[in-house]
Amino acid sequence: MKRLYIPFLTLAILLLGVTGHAQAKELIVSAAASLTDAFSDIEPAYEKLNPGVDVVMNFASSGALYRQIEQGAPADVYASANPKWMKKAVDKGFVAQENVAVFARNSLVLATPSDNPSKVKTLADLTTPAVKSIGIGTPETVPAGQYAKGALVAKKLYKPLTPKMIFAESVRQVLDYLSRGEVDCGFVYRTDAVKAGKKVLIIEEVPLEKPVTYPIGVLKEATDQTLAKSFVDFVRSPAGIALLEGRGFKKP
Repeated sequence: MKRLYIPFLTLAILLLGVTGHAQAKELIVSAAASLTDAFSDIEPAYEKLNPGVDVVMNFASSGALYRQIEQGAPADVYASANPKWMKKAVDKGFVAQENVAVFARNSLVLATPSDNPSKVKTLADLTTPAVKSIGIGTPETVPAGQYAKGALVAKKLYKPLTPKMIFAESVRQVLDYLSRGEVDCGFVYRTDAVKAGKKVLIIEEVPLEKPVTYPIGVLKEATDQTLAKSFVDFVRSPAGIALLEGRGFKKP
């Protein structure tokens, strides 16, 4: 099994260099950073059922992954943390709408380091002087950040809080900030907060206009359409759903 966390140009060069020598069929899955643990469970389970297939995982923010695809990075399957980026992929002709399906749900939470140094109890507390830094995914590219921004805008808190915000390249980066106590609070998915264990304290679930949903789709340029579709089918199967639920995700 391979795990890739590298820029797509490096990824492309690497894959071009090994394709001719690889014995196994490679299936490249570009998946949102918040799916790292769940898809790291799904990867070996799928490979066990499909001998001769090597799933290559590429994790990053949904927006970054879309831009990789847009610029020609190799990918067979795309799993986004919100419908926005998948819609772009469909609208731009990279994914056929009939090959898209929502496979999981999540929730956004306000969290703090375990000792909650700023004594945050609600979203409203973020405006107090005690809160000096707020971790949030860059809304333009990170779905968790987009959800958080929408919730704060609805409560007329986004602009007043912007000077305190520490913008991150992925929701996992926000989780790292929280785990290390580098921010007073932050917005992450419940699944991320649960993963951090005792290092992170969940304060409350953030009310959202629309639920956090994860769509998955097969790229039109997938090397093997049948193989790519079989991976999507596995993710949506009872076995795949069980692995997702094991990491805190909910059924769609």
